[in-house]
Amino acid sequence: MLIKRGDVARVYFPNSDLVSAKRRLALVVQADNLATGLSQILLAMITSNLNRANHLSRVLVNLDSLEGRASGLRTDSIIMTDNIVTVLETEIDSVLGRLSNMEAVNNALRHSFGLNETAKDFENEKDKI
Repeated sequence: MLIKRGDVARVYFPNSDLVSAKRRLALVVQADNLATGLSQILLAMITSNLNRANHLSRVLVNLDSLEGRASGLRTDSIIMTDNIVTVLETEIDSVLGRLSNMEAVNNALRHSFGLNETAKDFENEKDKI
């Protein structure tokens, strides 16, 4: 199965206790050209619990929007970029749809990973690591 960044997939998603897991929807956030040689993929959890909205690391997908209708989601949902996992590609059951505009997700990922610094700040700090 060809899996691309922005795909909404049904996957066996591990719980944070790393003991249990369940089938749920997730968004592929890994770059298409990452080419690590490993058959695994980075995913962000998707929840229908709208109480988890209103955080800079989360993106609301409304079904009444063009993106929402193309996503394959059945209800308004939250993409949680503060809940990222790596799973084997074989754990992905199916791709339901896709988000073609990943700008809001990219901004949420930057917030979750503390990547909001400007390129100039990065250039000044890269030799200090």
